[in-house]
Amino acid sequence: MIRLHHCHETRSMRSLWLLHEIGAPFEVVLHGFDKSLRSEDYLALNPAGRVPALELDGAVIWETGAIAEVLCERFPEAGLGRAPGDPERADWLIWLHFAETVTQHAAALTQQHIVLRDDAMRSPTLMRIEAKRAEKCFAAIEGRLQGRRHLLASGFSAADVGVGQAVWLARHFARTDGFPAVTDWMDRITARPAFAASLPPEGATRLYARTFYPAWEEAAT
Repeated sequence: MIRLHHCHETRSMRSLWLLHEIGAPFEVVLHGFDKSLRSEDYLALNPAGRVPALELDGAVIWETGAIAEVLCERFPEAGLGRAPGDPERADWLIWLHFAETVTQHAAALTQQHIVLRDDAMRSPTLMRIEAKRAEKCFAAIEGRLQGRRHLLASGFSAADVGVGQAVWLARHFARTDGFPAVTDWMDRITARPAFAASLPPEGATRLYARTFYPAWEEAAT
């Protein structure tokens, strides 16, 4: 039995996308982006009070990188992992976990633009800094994609899922227009049916009401 605890448009989206890529049966328990994640029942699954949490045959796994590693080992036939001894194993691990480097900037920007409702609590300086940091991540991915269609020379993997979803989040606040390889790569991987299946269904409550949030002072002018 595989059961994913998920909130729309959060880190758990990359676990949901990966499960759709794998194609094994699973269930989704949908949670709101609210204090319900701090309930005793949910904290028993993820003590950080965050999504995702993955129930897998009686065990509970949290942290998206760990979930990805376990799922790729559990379903090697999906071809989304790179096993120990594979020449691309180290690169796969690096890029798989780089997703969280990108996401920390997207999360900070989400807090500034969306979670903080009082303008006095927002920091235009922090918004600018975090957007620039996201762009530096885009630059690193741009360099990696030179001469490649995916993050690994051998083709699409869970690393593309993780980093791709993180870039999808970050593009709500920082543009990829100056990074043509990233833009082309994102166009390819977000055209995959498994990505579409990981998006909120029509009519669902979404975290991001807009496709792009300009810097606060730009929005105010």
